Amino acid sequence: MFPVSRVPSRDELIDHLVGARIAGDVATPRENNVAHYRELANGNPYYWFGVDLGDRWTDEQDVLAVMAELCGVNEDPGHRAGQDTIDPELTVAALDRAAAELGKAAADRSRVLTATGHPGGLLDVHAQVAAALRAAGCELVRVPLGLTADQGVVTQLAGVAVYERGASLWHTHSPAPMSEILGALPQEGEALPDLVFADHGWAGCAAQRGITTVGFADSNDPALFLAEHEGTLTVCVPLDDHVVNPRFYEPMTAYLLAAADLD
Repeated sequence: MFPVSRVPSRDELIDHLVGARIAGDVATPRENNVAHYRELANGNPYYWFGVDLGDRWTDEQDVLAVMAELCGVNEDPGHRAGQDTIDPELTVAALDRAAAELGKAAADRSRVLTATGHPGGLLDVHAQVAAALRAAGCELVRVPLGLTADQGVVTQLAGVAVYERGASLWHTHSPAPMSEILGALPQEGEALPDLVFADHGWAGCAAQRGITTVGFADSNDPALFLAEHEGTLTVCVPLDDHVVNPRFYEPMTAYLLAAADLD
């Protein structure tokens, strides 16, 4: 793994992303990707991540074309199984766009909410971003107490909104936890966030509500890429969102914060 004692250059980060399989030849198989594209096109709301896609994406091949453009999966419709890819150049380009949004939020001392539906992989990434924004003078949204969704609890850890069931943090694609937060804040006299930094349905729900949103998404999570394509989501960063060890994301986080002048 790239040493965390310094920020990687762009080329060094690309090499690391490929070596750690955060991008490049990723672990998510092609058959899983195309199955999810088909489910989204068939109107299955589980794969919409809280984004209202209407009847605009009913052709699986149209979904694939956007995924090839914004994520870097194989563009061949005939490739149905085996290895698939995320283009590391697209990952880094999206990180640069995400950094611009973080830098703008820091300069404006914005009100920010960070959240993850993938705590086993990305919790530390979000926590480091939250800490850096707080240190820069941003106000971090505090999740109202007592919120529940999907038979679990919406809570906050290290400044990051997460979903908990049975005293454990859960992986979730659902937009319901974010919907609960955004519904509760005005009831408590609190403003909505100016920026949401999230993933999965947390990001999709916030973007659908018109909030400036930066989201991470895997190659089998097409909804957020379609949301960026349509201008609903501000930035979607393509990556494998649960590699073998979450420490493998540390060089990426270091690059992101340095690019945003938050290191």
